[in-house]
Amino acid sequence: MTHTLHRSGTYESLTNDYVIFAIAAQTVNAKGIAPQFKTFADIVLKYNPVNFGDMKTGNVYGVGIDDIKVGYQDNSIVHAVFNDQETLTKALQEVKEAHLDLSIVLSGIMEHSHQCCSKADITPHTVEHSLGIHGRLDYLPDEKVLEVSTMCGHGMVAFSLIEDLAERVAKGRLTPEKAGEKLAKQCHCGIFNTKRAEKLVADIAEGLKTTNK
Repeated sequence: MTHTLHRSGTYESLTNDYVIFAIAAQTVNAKGIAPQFKTFADIVLKYNPVNFGDMKTGNVYGVGIDDIKVGYQDNSIVHAVFNDQETLTKALQEVKEAHLDLSIVLSGIMEHSHQCCSKADITPHTVEHSLGIHGRLDYLPDEKVLEVSTMCGHGMVAFSLIEDLAERVAKGRLTPEKAGEKLAKQCHCGIFNTKRAEKLVADIAEGLKTTNK
């Protein structure tokens, strides 16, 4: 799975951005596995993730938690986003103890991800690396805008929307928190980190204020 892998940003910015999700092998053990997604969800929700969603239903900012809880299917992919290693590790430990027949995928800075797995007594099965963006880099938007947009691995958070919301924040018409929530609604799977987005949008807004002086 790669839709959580290509998040752009500085080391410092990505230090507070971790995604954990559960998925079944569709041709192997998916039939009848929906209840296990509920078990996974019940565990991670205990630790108050900053975002949560199911690929089949939507995310908490778009459809709400109640609709997600009644919509688990055999081909669901259930995601939770955390912004600190301690909480993530606790969630990982409990997921491990549940002995689910699901593949559990963790995305984040590699050394931090390994540290969390080690503390939870988990040996990673597979490791994937993002090799960055290649080609016509001059077509890309401002770096801060890219950091926000790449938190949606399916490209559903438009550059223009980020820029518009940042401009509204700069003018005092919107709070960074509300901007983060509006952006999160666009990311159907629920892997968008609203807390990180708040800071990034606020930084973009500050830059606009300076430019417009």
